[in-house]
Amino acid sequence: QLQLVESGGGLVQPGGSLRLSCAASGDTFDIYSIGWFRQAPGKEREGVSCINSADDLTKYAGSVKGRFTISRDNAKNTVYMQMNSLTPEDTAIYYCAADFGYFCSMDNPYEYDFWGQGTQVTVSS
Repeated sequence: QLQLVESGGGLVQPGGSLRLSCAASGDTFDIYSIGWFRQAPGKEREGVSCINSADDLTKYAGSVKGRFTISRDNAKNTVYMQMNSLTPEDTAIYYCAADFGYFCSMDNPYEYDFWGQGTQVTVSS
């Protein structure tokens, strides 16, 4: 059983940056592909980025490509997401999730086996 804990959320002004962390425990971390998802009030949960366990290749939603960067440090059992040039449209609860598989997907949250509790990101002046 893998446990995930997100941190790093907060209030930031438009144009600012945040780095989210997803710390894992309870199982071998490097066999899981990791995804970041977000959910804004009144909207469905959407995939933001993900990273493969097989080869560390990454994927991004079009709305964040070029602004967000996902990375993982298997020695620290942690995945990070650097978020730059934030806009109010990025305001949401951000969740990390783990999929017991080689290749990640952002299309279907239900493919993921374990979820963190979420961290709030608010972009506002």
